[in-house]
Amino acid sequence: MTIANTCVLIAAVLPIVTMGLAKAATAGKRRSEGGYDNNNPRDWAVKQAGWKARAAAAHSNGFEILPIFVFAVLAAQGAALDQGRTDQLAMAFIAARLAYIAIYLADIAALRSVVWAVGLGLAIAIFAPTLNLPL
Repeated sequence: MTIANTCVLIAAVLPIVTMGLAKAATAGKRRSEGGYDNNNPRDWAVKQAGWKARAAAAHSNGFEILPIFVFAVLAAQGAALDQGRTDQLAMAFIAARLAYIAIYLADIAALRSVVWAVGLGLAIAIFAPTLNLPL
């Protein structure tokens, strides 16, 4: 398994971990007291406030960006692009996602948007040589 493939696995698990943080914060509470509701998890997430609501939003965003990152790595590997470059960009993408999550939880909106754009740019940069784009 390449480093980039490991990064794909990490990217796939990050949204689960992010939502897990919000769920863990309500551990021990009854549903009627705001504890996690496994019968209606999406309704529970919508009712959250503060950092738990932002964790739920980061969870959704993690799944939204995942397909383009997976495609980027697979396209780069399928085109036999330099694996070292692909690995480095994939690690940078994971670093950007970790920063994005931390910034989202800290509620720094403008910086969060910048870091999201950096992550998207990194994903595009991974497969850009397959398109002969000047990146």
